[in-house]
Amino acid sequence: MDVTPIDPQCDLLLERVLPISVDAAWRAWTEPALLMQWFTPAPWKTVACELDLRPGGVFATVMQSPEGEQFPNTGCILAVSAPHLLIWTGALLPGFRPRTNTESATVPFLLTARIELAPHPEGVRYRATAIHADAAARTVHETMGFHAGWGAAADQLVALMMQR
Repeated sequence: MDVTPIDPQCDLLLERVLPISVDAAWRAWTEPALLMQWFTPAPWKTVACELDLRPGGVFATVMQSPEGEQFPNTGCILAVSAPHLLIWTGALLPGFRPRTNTESATVPFLLTARIELAPHPEGVRYRATAIHADAAARTVHETMGFHAGWGAAADQLVALMMQR
């Protein structure tokens, strides 16, 4: 896997070896019915998901808080190279359409997510990078609990796919 360097001022990284196959991790990321079961750290839930796995396609989820409040997120897929690379961004809407300032104001920060999967003797090398426009957005995301949240979601992904 050709690993993309991160900018420590603007990016957050979760990197682990997961005890599942590359194909299992890829399915968990690219099949909406599976993604909905692990994507949001419990007790939050992902209650809707739409994926169109092509550049310009939609990456949309609706997250639900334990109190029932819903948070829709719609973004644009930038790159797909099955089963090793998935990149999407919340900075664009499907079809590479720019977000309006009004749409951008409804989320605390915009990010581009890069998911890289590579074979490893113990399963899959899992690398999730959250790319932010600036250090301030990175700090907001980190303070919200990026490492704990994305780590818990990765644990949920493993638990789900080990049952299959």
